[in-house]
Amino acid sequence: MSAPCPCGSGARYDACCGRYHDGPLHLQAPTAEALMRSRYSAFTLDLTDYLLATWHASTRPARLEANEPGLKWLGLEVRRHTVVDDRHATVEFVARSKLAGRAQRLHEISRFVCEDGRWFYVDGDLS
Repeated sequence: MSAPCPCGSGARYDACCGRYHDGPLHLQAPTAEALMRSRYSAFTLDLTDYLLATWHASTRPARLEANEPGLKWLGLEVRRHTVVDDRHATVEFVARSKLAGRAQRLHEISRFVCEDGRWFYVDGDLS
């Protein structure tokens, strides 16, 4: 896919989040921020298998529902990426969407952990 990446980086999807969704770099986002961006893109594309595979086993739900019909993702703003140590990081972001004419805003500070060279989403605090 040569379309712009849904994460808003300005890069093409296949050169940005798409490379972590499929192919040789599948599930290999190199930083917590790259993983968070790839997860946002996965939400916009309904890639629930990717979302579950990048969710830490300690907090991962058994399954995820697909997006509600009519849900439109409007954009992602990464506000802060903080490296706590070589295995832990946080990412603060705002994701915007619209459903049935109503705008929605998700502001979260997410926690990530790196295990065996792979980053995982653990959980987050909503603001």
